[in-house]
Amino acid sequence: MSPELARILDPHRGHADALITVLAEIQNHYGYLPRREMEHVADTLAFPLSRVFGVATFYNLFRLSPPGRNTVRVCRGTACHVNGSAAILDHVKTTLGIVEDETTLDGAITLQTVACVGACSLAPVIVVNDAVHGRMTSDKADAALTALRAESAGAVRA
Repeated sequence: MSPELARILDPHRGHADALITVLAEIQNHYGYLPRREMEHVADTLAFPLSRVFGVATFYNLFRLSPPGRNTVRVCRGTACHVNGSAAILDHVKTTLGIVEDETTLDGAITLQTVACVGACSLAPVIVVNDAVHGRMTSDKADAALTALRAESAGAVRA
C-alpha cells in the first residue's frame, strides 16, 4: 500500500460508514478509483470487494478509469434539451468515437453529460474544459473539438 493511500485510509479504519468518503479522497488523489486501491479499501474497512465496487459504480461521481487530459461536457438540462442537445451529443459521440463517460483511446478527451451548466440562455451548450460554448451546432462542435485537439497536441509536444 502506498504511503498516500495509507494516509487516506488510516483515519477511517474501523469506520464502516466512511466508504464514500474514502472513495472520494482516493479519486481526488488519483483522478479515478484504481482497482488495486479499491482492494485495499475493502481489506482495510473489512468489506467484500463487491460492496466497494457496488458503491463505486452506483454513484456517477466515481470513475473507474483514468480521465482524459481534456473534458467535453454536453449539457442535458431542459433548455439545452429542447434546443437540440441530444443531436449535439450524438454528433460529438460520433466524432470522438466514444459514448458518455468514456475517454478517447489516445487519452485526450473524456466525454460527459451534465444535468445543467447554468447557461440556459445560451442553449444548447457544451463545456470544453472550463470554457462554455453556447448556441451549439454540429459545425461549432466540430470547430471546438478541432481547436481542442490542436491545443492538446501542442501541449503534449511542449
